[in-house]
Amino acid sequence: MALWGGRFSQDPQADVARLSESISFDKRLYRHDIMGSKAHVAMLAKQGIIPEATALAIRAELDEICKRIEAGDFKYDIAMEDIHMHIESALIGKLGAEGARVHSARSRNDQVALDIRLYLRDAVDGLIAGLREFQKALVDRAAADPEAILPGFTHLQHAQVVLFAHHLLAYVEMFDRDAERLADCRKRLNVMPLGSGALAGSTLPIDRQAVCDELQFDRITRNSMDAVADRDFAIELLSALAIFGVHVSRLSEDIVLWSSQEFGFIELGDAFCTGSSLMPQKKNPDVAELSRGKCARLCGDLMSLLTLCKGLPLTYNRDLQEDKEQIFDALDTAELILKVYPPMIGSMEIRADRMREAAADPALMATDLAEELVKLGVPFRDAHHRVGAFVKYCKDKNVALDQVPLEEMQLTIPEATPVFLELFSPEKSVAKRDIPGGTGYAQVASQIARWQKVLSETI
Repeated sequence: MALWGGRFSQDPQADVARLSESISFDKRLYRHDIMGSKAHVAMLAKQGIIPEATALAIRAELDEICKRIEAGDFKYDIAMEDIHMHIESALIGKLGAEGARVHSARSRNDQVALDIRLYLRDAVDGLIAGLREFQKALVDRAAADPEAILPGFTHLQHAQVVLFAHHLLAYVEMFDRDAERLADCRKRLNVMPLGSGALAGSTLPIDRQAVCDELQFDRITRNSMDAVADRDFAIELLSALAIFGVHVSRLSEDIVLWSSQEFGFIELGDAFCTGSSLMPQKKNPDVAELSRGKCARLCGDLMSLLTLCKGLPLTYNRDLQEDKEQIFDALDTAELILKVYPPMIGSMEIRADRMREAAADPALMATDLAEELVKLGVPFRDAHHRVGAFVKYCKDKNVALDQVPLEEMQLTIPEATPVFLELFSPEKSVAKRDIPGGTGYAQVASQIARWQKVLSETI
């Protein structure tokens, strides 16, 4: 009979037991369940609710159960449904009635709310550390080739020249926001729900703050009903991971494009690519492609959890058991990406010559011409129109913009001077963008130095 079975005359039907079990996935909560139980029984003894000797015996046996689980010497049975019942049953099996005192003044509802918060707190700390390593890999790669120039794109069309390092640092900024979101999420999940009971608290004289302090939470929950029903913290975490997945997907798309024969800007290390079962010559950027695909998984986990929580009445409903598979899947997916991607970035070899060749198209400096006109007092819209007419003239003549003599340029840009003929250098174009946030050499070097300092203090 299940530990909750006193009210029932029959055990659950076999398929009901299969439907009800969560031990197949929530067993990973064992350390945090044991941590919470140890803090709980210490408080119970301090408050005189259970004998001190009982609390000591329970805490000691919980440590033994933890060792057994980690050694693979612990038997799981779906009839006991979840990790909480397994550990409590093992306690009772060893200590008898004294072991059963562990569940005084708590419910599985507040117990699982505690466990998942403890688990996610550790997971978030690990994710933030992984993001910092990811940022460092990008910054190191940027610092290794600080002067490489390539075309920047809008609408996947060549737009203006930028530094390769500047492009990489854009992703460093994205992942920094991801880390900030996770740190902010941690504040809301680091709240202690134990003592809320099933939904209404307890008549026993418990000290919730003592448990809160021992488990290093920031504060206790203020409403017992909200405490057991709340999964906002998990939704917020999965939202942050979905946004992270979108950022990884965008970087992956750039890497896939850059490594194609048409671009030829980079080559990834062999350890991060695969071949074809049919075509011997192929070297496919599979890690980038798979990481791009994982974004769909992270977004799906978020949508699943949002849908799960929609329409649930207060307070706890068994539907919430289904939250863990989405949570665990999202965490596992993000953690795997964070293990694989930084070393892949480190393996990247760049073809600065191919990048420079693509950036040499003088049409990429058309905006430089327009801004030079602005310096001469021409309104920008007029300048834009005149340079556009010049581009059309060159296209009709099938001649590059930098191959037109000044006299012909002046047909569409009357204000043009010999200075305009010197504006078609990618290096000069980059150097002139020496404003905060721009792609100028000095600005990018400053950002690299800043990120190196910031990351050295956080890793």
